Amino acid sequence: MSEGVFGLDTDWQFTYLNEAGRAVVCDAADESFTAAELVGRNIWELIPDAAGTTFEAQYREAMRTGERVSFDAYYEPLDVWLDVRAYPSETGLSVCFRDVTERRREYDRLATRETVLREIYEAIADRESSFEERVDDLLRIGQRVFDTSYGTLSRVRGDEYVFEVVRSPGDVTAGDTVDLSTTNCERVVLTAETLVLANVAEDAPDLADRAGNREWGISCYLGTPVVVDDEVYGTFCFYDTDARTEPFSDWQVTLVDLMGRWVSAALERKLTENRLRHQNDRLEKFATLVSHDLRNPLNVADGWLEMAEEDCESEALAHVSNSHDRMRTIVDDLLMLARAGRTVDDPVDLDLGAVAADAWAQVETPNATLTVDLDREVGGDPTRIQHLFENLFRNSVEHGSTAPRSDPRGDSVEHGSTNSRTQSGDSVEHGSPVEGTDDATLSVAVGPLSDGFYVADDGVGIPSESRERVLEFGYTTAEGGTGIGLGIVEDVATAHGWTVAVTEGEDGGARFEFTNVT
Repeated sequence: MSEGVFGLDTDWQFTYLNEAGRAVVCDAADESFTAAELVGRNIWELIPDAAGTTFEAQYREAMRTGERVSFDAYYEPLDVWLDVRAYPSETGLSVCFRDVTERRREYDRLATRETVLREIYEAIADRESSFEERVDDLLRIGQRVFDTSYGTLSRVRGDEYVFEVVRSPGDVTAGDTVDLSTTNCERVVLTAETLVLANVAEDAPDLADRAGNREWGISCYLGTPVVVDDEVYGTFCFYDTDARTEPFSDWQVTLVDLMGRWVSAALERKLTENRLRHQNDRLEKFATLVSHDLRNPLNVADGWLEMAEEDCESEALAHVSNSHDRMRTIVDDLLMLARAGRTVDDPVDLDLGAVAADAWAQVETPNATLTVDLDREVGGDPTRIQHLFENLFRNSVEHGSTAPRSDPRGDSVEHGSTNSRTQSGDSVEHGSPVEGTDDATLSVAVGPLSDGFYVADDGVGIPSESRERVLEFGYTTAEGGTGIGLGIVEDVATAHGWTVAVTEGEDGGARFEFTNVT
């Protein structure tokens, strides 16, 4: 048998040992005996270090109860783990055991790796921490796992090597700059591959004389490239002044690669967000400037138009008035569009139902009624959410009606304005204009969903073939329409992390559903 076996009588004296059992008992006793010489010897006298251990406790329990025991136990004097089964009988105890040290060590290695991966996940998933704080946590974990004193995220800038996030017991700090050619990281940058050096002098003699290694005494190194926009941004690396007696394991190399990939992705996302934020700021400034420069001449044109209307009556003047209103609407939409897609950095708690009611008051709603059945508080930007409701209500009133609901020249397009000038020919977007009477009433409703809310009307609705496109910026079926209003709705929803879908209402009209609303 490959397993160790020995027998004990009721006085704890050996009665039998196979060869594997004899070898282990002799190792434990630190003496050499034949199996015959061991028979008759008391186990606790021969191996006093075993007394008071799990082995004695389990053997005595089996003898006392007459029931088999099975257990794994570590025997420190031999630095081994043993899987033991003890079978009691009327004449004593039969013991079978095998060395499971490698199995236990592999289990411990896997448990350690699981713990490390959990730590890494918790570090990178912490949204309350900044990018730099999360990188610092990764460096701290890496220092422990790789047994190194130094860990850095550095950026390559031309021929310079800039330390961005540093964990170091020495004088190196974030912001320090050295010549790239003095570092091991240059090799990582040039090859775009992970560099593994357990002993710099032996593994890469050509790097050993570099000023960085010589002056700082770097003797082992593990570093991986950080790639952003398909170019090497810098390195994520660990190093120490003591050479390793054992090489870095495949697991350690894989782990630093994993860390480097996350840093690359997070850094690319951070840089992209910064670029988008900068572009959005420029867009908003541009939109504000354009709106300011356009409103002044529009106001002047309105003044001249009023004077012209006093002097003469002409259908042409109505078209001029409509064009002014359309330009004013485009200016308003341009401003909202510039602000709609920005991420909500400082959300405030607000009552969605109250915001919807406020938005209704800002929209020209002739012959239309609103029902709000929504008791839901969310975190968001109240101004932009009000714009979302305003655009939805405006879309319903202007395009959901089965009958004209404004003056003979077209629909009112001025939010909250007493000016009655309208854009001719823009009555119904999602259906053909139908002759009707001014007392036709459109019903608009705002109500709850399990994880959000909806806005619906009982108008002509949106054709099924158009529902997937109505939220696209610039898409419109109306003559002279801009296609901006519903595009702003989607941008505002996306900025808040909401999902919006267009469907048919219970009464056949248009229905917009917003989910994932928190």
